[in-house]
Amino acid sequence: MLNDFPLTLKKLNLKVTPKRLAILEILLKESVYLSPEEIWKKMKKRFNRIGLPTVYRNLEELSEGNIISKINHPNRQLYYYLCQNRSHHHHFICLSCRKVEDISFCAAKEIEGEVKRNIRGKILSHILQVNGLCKNCLEKKG
Repeated sequence: MLNDFPLTLKKLNLKVTPKRLAILEILLKESVYLSPEEIWKKMKKRFNRIGLPTVYRNLEELSEGNIISKINHPNRQLYYYLCQNRSHHHHFICLSCRKVEDISFCAAKEIEGEVKRNIRGKILSHILQVNGLCKNCLEKKG
């Protein structure tokens, strides 16, 4: 489903452009999270005249359409990742190798109950990202 990028873009009323398609192809090929600057450097090989603001704008539009995921890193740098899992899930982010793994467990119902009881509020949405080191990176560090 997600590999049919033109159809995905059309469903979101986003124009199918070579640059948007290139961003998605780069993220699909890399399979780790990348910074806008890293994506821009890869795109400069294909497009002689592409500015960093164009990359940022397209990444934001693709993120708003939930085609790609934003990764908030402790270094305060924003990264992006192409997640092909369309079901409700969260992410484990390896801060060393940049690998992203799906977490299917979600405690939203429990948190929603807590918010309703103690704060008397209502959760409208949630995002959970867990940062750490994957098994391979832990083994490398000893």
